[in-house]
Amino acid sequence: MITLLVFFGLLFAGLPIIGSILAAAIVFMVTSDLAVLYDSIPIQLYGALEINSLLAIPLFLLVGEIMNKAGLTQRLIAVAEVLVGGIKGGLAYANLFTNAMAASILGSAVAQIGVMSKVMIPAMERMGYPRAFSGAVTVSAGLLGPIIPPSMLMIIYGVVAVQPIAPLFIAGIVPGILVVSALALVIFLFGVFGPGLPAGSRSARKASLKILLEGLVPALIPTVVIAGIMAGVMTPTESGAVASIISLVLGFVYREIKPRDLGRILLEVGINTATITGLIAAASVLSWVLAFQGVPDLVVEYMRGLTDSPFVFLILVIAMMLILGMFLESISVLIVVVPLLMPVVTSLGIDPIHFGVICTMATVIGLVTPPVGPGLYIAMVQADIRMGPLFYATAPFLAAVLLVLLVLAAVPALSTWLPALMSAH
Repeated sequence: MITLLVFFGLLFAGLPIIGSILAAAIVFMVTSDLAVLYDSIPIQLYGALEINSLLAIPLFLLVGEIMNKAGLTQRLIAVAEVLVGGIKGGLAYANLFTNAMAASILGSAVAQIGVMSKVMIPAMERMGYPRAFSGAVTVSAGLLGPIIPPSMLMIIYGVVAVQPIAPLFIAGIVPGILVVSALALVIFLFGVFGPGLPAGSRSARKASLKILLEGLVPALIPTVVIAGIMAGVMTPTESGAVASIISLVLGFVYREIKPRDLGRILLEVGINTATITGLIAAASVLSWVLAFQGVPDLVVEYMRGLTDSPFVFLILVIAMMLILGMFLESISVLIVVVPLLMPVVTSLGIDPIHFGVICTMATVIGLVTPPVGPGLYIAMVQADIRMGPLFYATAPFLAAVLLVLLVLAAVPALSTWLPALMSAH
């Protein structure tokens, strides 16, 4: 209890999450009379980062950073407008489908919401869409980033849960399609039962084949990643390296990236990589200390005392992740909580790949829920709207995502059948 109080107290006081985790670990050592472990902390920090799969993190961060700078989003928006822009409410659907395409490349919900908010919210408002609705579509569709592969959160879950990355990537495909379908249904229902949606843009109907071809070229990146992994010719790390090369070539072909930009891009990737791996290393110390004292076994006993039902356990986990996600960043929630819950997952016979999909979806919803909700704040700034109206407009979309999450919890095969099919071949 003292450890938890120290952790959340320091966190809310403004100390970075890495410092809060390490301080909590040291406090636990002191209160549990484990001073003998002090000298082993540097070894544990180093050992936590001596994992080959961690190489995928900077590589996919590099892919997202390059494609973000290469004007990817504008090209994907043009493609989406060609495909669905001419129908009633077409720009809302274009927003959603652009997010779905960008999610498979950017892999980060925050980055995706930030990029899309700058472009789509003003464009939708000019077309006559309500400002709050425009922000709600953009924010909700941004949740697809960590679900559709390649996903940074899936990589991090695989590292902390000691699970293979490739099946986790594949497991996100069906849930991603379900979320896209659910959000599209909400847009449709809003158009039918709400005040109505504007007619499609005429320019979308006149779009040329050149726009389609030019905009669909970036789809080579997720296609190469998924196809390479499913065919067994590339590991996730190798696919990240190949995707980085493709994205860099596209950046030069589009003439959006110049050689002088590479230094700034690599610096940004290096900073983000250090932040993520620092979190993983700090959390590994806390998990190691807790395991030394047998805390995971106590967690197993406590959770098994609450329920023996895998479904009920998953519901409890979803509720916990949603609450923590309101205050902590998604990566932090996964890194701190997952190692403690994995023994319970094993004891209840829950597929770890399925559990990874559930955890990833549950934590990312916190990005758009008050009081923290960084996704909401990004859209608030771009749309110049208060949190109340924006969250009210976002609520139906969140309800749809939560419904999909509950269905996934009840039907594990939706997450596991495609990875199982992949391994069978």
